[in-house]
Amino acid sequence: MNKLKIGFIVVGVLLIINLTLTGINILQNGLGGWDGRSVGEILGVPAEQANIHHIEMLSKSEVMQLFLAAPAPELGELNGEYFAKPLPLGILAPAADYYTHHFFGPGRWKGKAFHSVSAEAGEGYNIFARKQDRNAIVLSRTRKLKTYIGKSNIDDKNSFHLDYSPFNSGLVHSMHDEIRKINDTLYLGMGYMGIGGGSINPAPFVIYGRIGPWVGAQE
Repeated sequence: MNKLKIGFIVVGVLLIINLTLTGINILQNGLGGWDGRSVGEILGVPAEQANIHHIEMLSKSEVMQLFLAAPAPELGELNGEYFAKPLPLGILAPAADYYTHHFFGPGRWKGKAFHSVSAEAGEGYNIFARKQDRNAIVLSRTRKLKTYIGKSNIDDKNSFHLDYSPFNSGLVHSMHDEIRKINDTLYLGMGYMGIGGGSINPAPFVIYGRIGPWVGAQE
């Protein structure tokens, strides 16, 4: 068997593995849409009392139910810089986490920032942390995005949308996030990319707390 045939076989096997894992990851979101439970019923505490740890105790399908149950925040509600982190849920979570912290930006992903520019639209960026030397951590503000309120690509409700396409090329050009509100200091996001199947295969993350005021992107 020559090298070309071996190469085709390897590519084919990798494609099958990827499709299989993607299918499993999608099924782990659960089937049948929203089951009618409220945010508080899913979390086990009233929504206003929930924190990030309550979400971290849920399964992937329960997190999807939480997203489906939660409302969209108002456009100007998210204003400034916030902490953010991926939720390690689903069979593809390790791969998504590795991409987020090593390829998405110049360092580990630490947060997002938002700022309204009109009644209909806003803008934002992502925050990354990297070591400059043994004692210094440098924050980079990059991966700009546009924001707006509109119908979700996941269900029939509105979401707070984060659109990366106006400012980014490559894989990130197709990246899109949707945000739902749990309470005033906790938000649940679903992020997806064209290469991963789009909105049928979202990766969950949380936005929580507050880093500080809007600073502005560095690009």
